[in-house]
Amino acid sequence: MKYNLVCTNCGHRYGPSHKSQVCTACGSFLEVVYKSAPKVLSQMRGSFWDFSGVLPDGKYRRYEVGMTKMFTDAEDKKLLYKLETENPTHSFKDRGSIIEVAKAKEYGFDEVACASTGNMAYSVAYYSKLYGIKSRIFVSREANRDKIEEIRSTHDAVITRGKWDFTGAQKEALKYSAKTGAFITGDYCYRKEGQKTIAYEIISSAKDVSNIIVPVGNATLLSGTLKALNEMEAAGSIKRQPKVIAVQSERCNPFAKSFNLNGKVSYIAPATSADAIAVGYPTFGDMAAEQLRLNGGTAVSVSEASMAKAQRRMNEDYGITIELASAATIAAYDLLKPHLRGKSVAIISGGNV
Repeated sequence: MKYNLVCTNCGHRYGPSHKSQVCTACGSFLEVVYKSAPKVLSQMRGSFWDFSGVLPDGKYRRYEVGMTKMFTDAEDKKLLYKLETENPTHSFKDRGSIIEVAKAKEYGFDEVACASTGNMAYSVAYYSKLYGIKSRIFVSREANRDKIEEIRSTHDAVITRGKWDFTGAQKEALKYSAKTGAFITGDYCYRKEGQKTIAYEIISSAKDVSNIIVPVGNATLLSGTLKALNEMEAAGSIKRQPKVIAVQSERCNPFAKSFNLNGKVSYIAPATSADAIAVGYPTFGDMAAEQLRLNGGTAVSVSEASMAKAQRRMNEDYGITIELASAATIAAYDLLKPHLRGKSVAIISGGNV
């Protein structure tokens, strides 16, 4: 799809040849705005690339990604799981990385910089190696050591660890990008466009879904899910949007807290064991909050114990290993079940533990 990039802060507009995901006028992040209404094929052929009509034009290598399994809970027919562990690096991050890294290659970059809690680093490094691009990853010292070692040893990424949390790592990645000219990747506009395909797949697989439960770290997936639902409603693909439920840990809930207080997102120091959603200040938080209010959805916080319980249940019932961040959506369903109507889809975001 033909598109422009628009700054979410100052409104500055760029063409698709703008070689950054950051506004050069004010330093804020950009949003992909299409020149015409996105359109989806009426019949899917079973490929992520069936959704090219809702993705920014680009020179993409059509690697296999997405189109992950969705199945119904054995005991509760109103609960479905969207199993993102089936992606190449076992998380939903691959949907965004395949778009983002392709853009870096298209623009002629030979290196990307990325901040991560683990899964995004794994994914960005994986696709960077496929595209022949170097990757420099910034992580906190609390990041999952097994994930980081896998990234370093298998995908040739250069890892820089620091005393910062994810928010601090993001600042370091931006500084490195400005200093070296590396293409900044991570939770930015091109990633969001790829990740929104989860919602398209959910709706194409089960058209009677009433609720979509989304784990929230940097709120990119949440914002992308809501953007996709808006696009589908505008295109007439759906008559009414499913309600979206945003989920965070009680020990790191800047989005849920601010949303329920009807205020702006403020930083909260991460203290959760769910490392994939241990983000103190969600980049897309304020935008996603506005989208979520228009959707009529809600945001909840779940306990560490409830996530651990849901994680064990998924392993015992189905033999599937999932992260605590993935288990957060199941814990949220358990919490809200008495109040939910219709079918709910819990996004199982990753399985790297």
